[in-house]
Amino acid sequence: MSTAAELGLVARTREVPVAGDLFDLAGPDDFVWSHHGAGFVATGVAASVPADDVEAFVATITVDDEVGEPGTGAIAVGALPFDPLAAARLIVPARVTGRTAEGRTWITEIAPVADPVRAVTPGPSDVARIGGTTRDEWEAAIATALAAIERRRLEKVVLARDLVLRADAPFALDTVLTRLRDQQPGCFVYAHRGIVGATPELLVRRAGGVATSTPMAGTARGTDDDAIGALTQSPKDAREHALVVDAVVAALGRHGTTPPTVSGPEIVELPNLVHLATHIEVALAPDAPGALTLARLLHPTPAVGGSPTAPALDLIAALEPRGRDRYAGPVGWVDAHGDGEFAIALRGAVLDGAEARCFAGCGIVAGSDPAAEWAEAERKFGPILAALGGD
Repeated sequence: MSTAAELGLVARTREVPVAGDLFDLAGPDDFVWSHHGAGFVATGVAASVPADDVEAFVATITVDDEVGEPGTGAIAVGALPFDPLAAARLIVPARVTGRTAEGRTWITEIAPVADPVRAVTPGPSDVARIGGTTRDEWEAAIATALAAIERRRLEKVVLARDLVLRADAPFALDTVLTRLRDQQPGCFVYAHRGIVGATPELLVRRAGGVATSTPMAGTARGTDDDAIGALTQSPKDAREHALVVDAVVAALGRHGTTPPTVSGPEIVELPNLVHLATHIEVALAPDAPGALTLARLLHPTPAVGGSPTAPALDLIAALEPRGRDRYAGPVGWVDAHGDGEFAIALRGAVLDGAEARCFAGCGIVAGSDPAAEWAEAERKFGPILAALGGD
């Protein structure tokens, strides 16, 4: 394929006043990234690039950046499929409009003509559940998984439920994004070409010579002190969490100058859920890959796939015939220096006009109880249902 230089692409970033909410700029095909008050909306398409070629392609874009904040200059954005072998592409946007946590605003243009601001559309007034994984399907899938674990084919598998909603009008993306941001502080709010959500889990961030990851696994059965205490004392949740941490440490450690530093696990409290989380940081070797490559090397972690990976993915494919689309895949951005950040696309839905397919997953290990896992998935549906206006 042509390089950015051959196409004559130039990324020009300028600090400019941006009025209103960035989410008002987002259309159904655009990319949204928001975390702790900072973020951007990427609109239009300057180039569509296979994931294998993204970091090399972006590095050939001429950059004229007078701002120098994360996400400025030349970037590529997107949400990747859960299946690591599926074809994947990222988008080099034509325009990126961003705001820092301190309120500094900027625009990057990579295409010569900027997309017009779209009018805000009203959202639905009535949303109903019309389909998805049934209770019987869920219990049968967990029974199959537990039997495979008992036969020692694998130690853990993450099974996902889906839930289909239908509304009386198309879902309004800006409304959904605003609700997610307001209701899920501390999460990464994302959207791209139909998928939208708010995820707490950072897969990897690369900033200069440092890579960080914050894997999560293990969920409290409530948000009160008793539930949190039970989580911290649970051997099942501790083992489930350790599988994820060990996998991330091993993957990042291969590209570090010293062994990764590990801090945790600690309790992360969200508005309706409590998780175990561990912070992992590694000083990268000079030849370490960029953020996108690191994300693809890490994915799928045992937090969304299982352990060992291969039999877990085989079991997921057999027990989830409708597939996951981009749910639980990496979503994020990478710039011309290889810096960037990718989260895991959790707590979200794929929107199609007035229909939404929501997802929630649970880690299944020896001792998992189908009823408890059903209830946990219901809690995980909570943020996206609230944002969509469902219940």
